[in-house]
Amino acid sequence: MDDTTGILDEALERIHLSGPERDGWLSNHAPMAVEALVRHGRAAAVHRWLDRYGPKLEEMPAAGAPVTAHDWREALGDPRRIGDWTAFFERETAGRPWQDVLVEWWPRLLPGIAAGATHPVIRLGHAVRTLLAGEATAPRVRELAHALGYWAARHQPLPATTPLAPAPSAAAALDRVEPVPVQSGGVRDRFAQLTGFPEWPGRGPADAEAARSALRELVRASTHRYATHGYGEPIMLVHAATAPNAVLRTLPALPARLWEPSLRAAWAASAAVTAAYAPRAAAPVPATGGAAADAEDLFARAAAHGDDHTIKFTDTALDVGDALAFAAARRAIELNRPVF
Repeated sequence: MDDTTGILDEALERIHLSGPERDGWLSNHAPMAVEALVRHGRAAAVHRWLDRYGPKLEEMPAAGAPVTAHDWREALGDPRRIGDWTAFFERETAGRPWQDVLVEWWPRLLPGIAAGATHPVIRLGHAVRTLLAGEATAPRVRELAHALGYWAARHQPLPATTPLAPAPSAAAALDRVEPVPVQSGGVRDRFAQLTGFPEWPGRGPADAEAARSALRELVRASTHRYATHGYGEPIMLVHAATAPNAVLRTLPALPARLWEPSLRAAWAASAAVTAAYAPRAAAPVPATGGAAADAEDLFARAAAHGDDHTIKFTDTALDVGDALAFAAARRAIELNRPVF
């Protein structure tokens, strides 16, 4: 659903005065949350939400030495150059269609999909969804540039891992992901312990559409799994679902040749978050009613709750759209601390 109120563009202009991180490395979730609020008919709540969230934010880091088409590899993965990377992508998207910039840079950035605890790719997925849904206004294109700049600055591939025994489904593969030996400390310390993931799906889907179908399966399975395992780390485990869903949202803007590698990267990101934070034991799923009857009410509850991760996860659960996904969203609302 395209925003015709102008509120999303107003909100993005406010947000773009700030950098993508705060307090050292915590991500700025404002662009993702406000996009979800607007998409689900809560535009009237956006500025109030930003008034609450805004004081947490910090100014955009100053640009120093410009990133260029010739030396970008030297700057890739250097968070000190967030300002430089943001300026680079603002120039790139001002000079040519945003789709061309995305297609050029997506395969370059994809190996670092788990960088920034997957927040850059999630931010990008929200930006692409907005651009595909409606007019490519200046604030929306600038949001894409900021998301790409954040990803480039935080780019860091996962450790090399060994493929483990094949799994027949995404749900089975997630169940077979072994927790890292020490589930404590920051996300980078946890990811450094990764050694291998179950092989899923089978090597080489027959075509691009098969890759998209498998990615949908992964989003569904990871969303469902939050209902039973989210209690282990209620904030961080939402990313096991929201990161692959960001990739799924981006596929329509990419050529079909990039869909299969996108699936592989999304699986690695979801498995990495699962290994880093998921508990071994599953909790019971509370009894739920049907999904279709309460979709609007469910998002209204998430918006009233106000927590950015809860809003984003509920947005993904609504994409999945079944009863267990809705139960997972209700679980997120219960587990995470409300803002309002």
